Amino acid sequence: MLAIASIVLALSLSALASPLNVTEPLTTGASCTGTISSLDDVAAAVKCTTVVINGFAVPAGETLDLKFATGSTVTMNGDVIFGTKNWDGPLFQISGSNINFNGNGHTFDGQGAFYWDGQSGNGGVTKPAPMMKIKISGTYTNVKVLNSPARVYSVSNPATLVMSKLTIDDSAGDAPNSKSDGLAAGHNTDGFDCSTTDLTIEDSTIHNQDDCLAINKGSNIVFQRNTCIGGHGISIGSISSDATVSGITISGNTITNNDQALRIKTKADATSASVTNVTYSGNTATGIRQFGVIIDQSYPDTLGTPGTGVKISDINFVGAENNIAINSDAQRVAVNCGSGACSGTWDWSALTVTGGKAGTINFSGIENFSQ
Repeated sequence: MLAIASIVLALSLSALASPLNVTEPLTTGASCTGTISSLDDVAAAVKCTTVVINGFAVPAGETLDLKFATGSTVTMNGDVIFGTKNWDGPLFQISGSNINFNGNGHTFDGQGAFYWDGQSGNGGVTKPAPMMKIKISGTYTNVKVLNSPARVYSVSNPATLVMSKLTIDDSAGDAPNSKSDGLAAGHNTDGFDCSTTDLTIEDSTIHNQDDCLAINKGSNIVFQRNTCIGGHGISIGSISSDATVSGITISGNTITNNDQALRIKTKADATSASVTNVTYSGNTATGIRQFGVIIDQSYPDTLGTPGTGVKISDINFVGAENNIAINSDAQRVAVNCGSGACSGTWDWSALTVTGGKAGTINFSGIENFSQ
C-alpha cells in the first residue's frame, strides 16, 4: 500500500510541475482555444471549439483548409493574403456544422491582379476558382474578400446557413491591364455561386465583373438587402440538366451599373430540369446596360433558339415595387421561353422598368405588366 501511495503522490507532483496548456487541444471538439498564425497551426487549432485566425500569408499553391469541430466559434484577428501561382485552388475552404464565423472586418486577399487577363474561363492562365469554398452551417459574417482570381464564393452548406455583412471588392478588375486587350482585366469574378438549400445571403456589397449571385440549383434561398455593382446582375442559372430550383426570394437589393438587373438563364440543351416559385420584391436597379429583366432558355446564346427541357413556372414580382432603370440602348424586359416550357400565371404587378426600349416577350402567362 505504501508503494502505491508513493506512486500516486509522484504523479500528482508531476502534474503540478507541468500545468495543462488550455490552448493545446485534448480531443476533437475540446473546450480550448486554438490559434492559427500559419498553415502549420491548423491541424491542432481546429480540434478546439474556439479558433482565432491571426494575420498571415498562405504559401502559393496551398489551400487554407479548415475542418471545424461542431459548434465552433471562429474569429479573425488579422488579414490573410494568398501567394500567387497558376493552379486550380481553392484558396480557402471551411467545413463543419453549427459554426459561428466572424471575420471582424478582416480581409482574404486573393491578389487577383496576378491572374487577371480579361479572358473567359481560365483564359491564358489557370486561376484558383472558386477562391472561397463554404461548406458550413451556422453563420458567416463580416468578412472581406479582395481581388479574387476568378469566382469568389462557392456555397454548399450542409444545413441552414446565414451569410451576412460581407464585402467582395474586385473593383480593381474594372480597369484593363497589359494582358486584357483593353477590356476589364477581371473576368468570371462571380460573387456567389450556389448549389444548395436553406441559405440566406444578406446585407452585403459585391463589386465584380460577373454575376453578383448565380443559383445553379437548390431551394429555400434568400438573397436580400445586398448591393451589386458593376457585374452581370442577380441570376438564376445557368440551369443544366437534372437541376431543380425552387423557393427563391430576391428582395430589397440595389443593383448598379450591371449588364442585367434580374435574370433567369437555362441551357438550351438541358433536360429534366425546373425553375419554380421565384419571388422578386423591392429591388432597385439603375444604369443597367443590356436588359432590365431577362428570362432566356437559349443559353449560352442570348435570345437564340430556346430549349424546352427546363420547365419554368411561378415567377412573380409582388410585394414592394421593383424599380429598374435601364440605359437608352438596353431592353426593358425579354422573355424567351421554349415551346411549352413556361407555364402557369405569373404576377408581375410590382415591376416597373423605365428607359431603353421594349424587348420581346413570347410567354402569354404574365399578368399585370406592360412595357
